[in-house]
Amino acid sequence: MRDYIARMELRGISLGISPCPNDTFIFYHLLNRQEFPFRIKVVIADVEELNRLVLGGMLDVSKVSYALAARVMERYMILDSGSALGRGCGPLILGKRILSRQELRGAVIAVPGEYTTASLLLRLYLSSGPGEIRPMLFSRIPGAILSGEVDAGCVIHETRFTYKEMGLSCIQDLGAWWEIQTGLPLPLGGIIARRSLPKETAACITEGIRQSIDFARANPGETAEFVKRHAQELSSGIQKKHIDLYVNEFSRSLGTEGRKAIARLFDLAGVNGICAVPGDENFMFFDA
Repeated sequence: MRDYIARMELRGISLGISPCPNDTFIFYHLLNRQEFPFRIKVVIADVEELNRLVLGGMLDVSKVSYALAARVMERYMILDSGSALGRGCGPLILGKRILSRQELRGAVIAVPGEYTTASLLLRLYLSSGPGEIRPMLFSRIPGAILSGEVDAGCVIHETRFTYKEMGLSCIQDLGAWWEIQTGLPLPLGGIIARRSLPKETAACITEGIRQSIDFARANPGETAEFVKRHAQELSSGIQKKHIDLYVNEFSRSLGTEGRKAIARLFDLAGVNGICAVPGDENFMFFDA
């Protein structure tokens, strides 16, 4: 183990985060001010790209969709801090007109990536599935709906704040549906780490994320430029709405309710044959 730690410190830890305002807000202090006994090599990419990198075992620590996390629990574990999980924050099914659930089951529906939680929730909501799920970059989905390329789309991120201005209608709020079905907050994405990392390293990163959140909340002005740099031309108002919605008490610590929500999502995914879910709550989560 000592030799392994020495090699790890030499090559550093690869850390994946998305360019979304909630992630850059959370990780600003960790990436720019904190000191660790190992180097951190950051990869900033769309969450579906991070999902695929983790599926291929390419990252040590990463933000991923919880739908993807359910597939890799034998190799990774969920950290207690850094999650996007809460109420009133779920993906929306949008269309040019309101479609019934039966119509959706025969429709072509765009999703922001094959392994996203949005895609999983859509499958759970429709039970038998749509006529065709068409993965694409999340920012392309509104245009694909408007052009008729797809019948509907499952959107995430800032589009939930801007879809009305685009002339789109909300067919179903999947977060609201989830909360009615389960009574639990919705787990969208979280931070996972390789099981092969030393326990001390995972604990250091977990606490580092927590300290980074505390700093960002106390010093929003200092984080603003870093958030803006990666926010893909979002207005400052949308950036703030995004952060306010997705950075909450569950981001600092999952707690009992957060863990229960994640376990429920994994259980439903497994029962519906969408993905295999090895282990139990004691196996899924890292405890310092």
